Amino acid sequence: MSDIDADALLRAYAYGVFPMAESRDDPQLYWIDPERRGILPLDGFHVPKRLRRRVRAGVFDVRIDTAFREVMLGCAATAPDRDGTWINDRIVSLYCELHERGHAHSVECWHDGALVGGLYGVSIGAAFFGESMFSRATDASKVALVHLVARLVAGGYKLLDTQFVTEHLQQFGAIEISRDAYRARLFEATSVEADFYSLPEGAAPLEFLQSVTQIS
Repeated sequence: MSDIDADALLRAYAYGVFPMAESRDDPQLYWIDPERRGILPLDGFHVPKRLRRRVRAGVFDVRIDTAFREVMLGCAATAPDRDGTWINDRIVSLYCELHERGHAHSVECWHDGALVGGLYGVSIGAAFFGESMFSRATDASKVALVHLVARLVAGGYKLLDTQFVTEHLQQFGAIEISRDAYRARLFEATSVEADFYSLPEGAAPLEFLQSVTQIS
């Protein structure tokens, strides 16, 4: 797909497909349209007890949209539990453009002035498409996810797309649904507006979630 640009990318997400590369060094992109789609229901988000303690301890300084490209590069880097990645230079460039337009966001965990983990994704209407996450410190990406969900709930989001369901995401309540069911939810979510920045300043994410939802 040599002709893909940021506008085509947004249209693709609104239709239910997303791009991936075969590897970090592969310049080509390929559209992915899974028969079974992973989502994380925002009203059924589960935070394991140990992680709750970690979040409440305030180990990390959690920031929003201050280092989007750096988060993407962290997700693209090799790691002990990950030999390769599907994030190539074209993807980094395209999603940074979406970020500049306000359609992509990062949740970042910092410690002692260093970026030690986080996640990024695409936002259209009341749908958020989680793309990737990384950790250089224990639980950094998990803490970022808790903060993301609190922000999505506060902003009125209806859908958190995880693309696929992994063992890592299952502990938070991620489920798998059919392509048709996903597209129905997607159409509903992208037909209304949401606000990524409406979480109150200084709000404790767990306490906020527990006050407005049945999240366990």
